[in-house]
Amino acid sequence: MSRLFPAPDALIGKRLDVAVAKMLGVSRAKASELIASGQVRSLSRDIAKSSTLMAGETLEVSLKDEAPAPEPISHDMAIVYEDDDVVVVDKPVGVAAHASVGWTGPTVLGSLLDRGVHITSYGAPGRQGIVSRLDVGTSGLMLVCKSELAYKEMRRQFAEHEVKKTYHALVQGNLKEDKATIEAPIGRAKVSDFRFTVTPAGKEAITHWDVMERFGEATLVSVNLETGRTHQIRVHFSSIGHPLVGDPMYGANPVLSAALGLDRQWLHAMRLEFRHPRTRVWTTVESHYPADLSHALKVMRERAAVRLEAAV
Repeated sequence: MSRLFPAPDALIGKRLDVAVAKMLGVSRAKASELIASGQVRSLSRDIAKSSTLMAGETLEVSLKDEAPAPEPISHDMAIVYEDDDVVVVDKPVGVAAHASVGWTGPTVLGSLLDRGVHITSYGAPGRQGIVSRLDVGTSGLMLVCKSELAYKEMRRQFAEHEVKKTYHALVQGNLKEDKATIEAPIGRAKVSDFRFTVTPAGKEAITHWDVMERFGEATLVSVNLETGRTHQIRVHFSSIGHPLVGDPMYGANPVLSAALGLDRQWLHAMRLEFRHPRTRVWTTVESHYPADLSHALKVMRERAAVRLEAAV
C-alpha cells in the first residue's frame, strides 16, 4: 500500500534522508535504507539519500510488510515428565518462563508450543498454563499445565504451599549451622525495579536449608521453600551474609565467580514433588546439575583439597 507525502515547507532544502526520517518518524539510517530500496521515491525525478528535498515535490512511500522475527526457541530444554495434564521441563539457564517486556530470548512456553505440546488456555495472555516460574538465570525443573483441571489444581497446590520444591545452591562462606530456617519478608528494593530485599513491608517468605557439603570458602546446601517469592533464595542468603556464588546482584565475590567459571548464580531446581492433579498420586521428578554448575563444583572441591593439603 502506497502513501503520498507532499514536501513540507519546513523541510525544503534538507537532505532527503533527513527529511524522510522526520516525515516518517524513523531513524536516519532507516530512511536511507528505504530510499535505497526504492520504498521511497519522488514522483518527479530520480533521487538518492543525498538529494535535497525540493519545493512542490511529492514523495511516494511504499513500505513492505515485514514479518516479525520468529521467537528464539530453546532446543536443548529437556522434557523430564509429561502426561495429558502436566509437563515438567528441565529449564536451561538463559530461558525465561514466558515472554515479558524487554525479553528477546527463548521462553519455556514458546519452546513447548514450538514442539507441538498442547498447553491449556487458562492463565494470563502469554502466560497460559504457568503456575510457577524460575528466574532466567536459574536452571532446573519447572511445571507447566496442559489441561484446565491441572491449571486450577496446581495453582491451588502452589498457592497453599503443598508442592515441595528442592533447590541446590552454592553459597559463599562457611555457614555456622548444619540446618536452619530463614524467615524474613521480601519486597522490591527501592534502589532498583529488578532487585528485591528483606523489608518489613514485604510479603512473608520462608526458606529452609540443610548443609550438604562444606568447602570453607563456600557451602553447598539443599533448600526447600515454603513460599515462592521472586529471588527468594538469593535474597534470603544474601541477607544473612552468604550470597549465592556467581550472583553479583546480591553481593557475590566476582573473583570467586571467575575462578569457578561462573557467569550466573549457582542455583538449580533439583526436585519437584506434587500430588498429581487428576490421579492424586504423589509424584516426584528429579533433575541433575547442568555442565556449568558441575564444573564450578569440581573446581571448588579441588580448591578445598589444595587448602587442606597445605594445612597439614
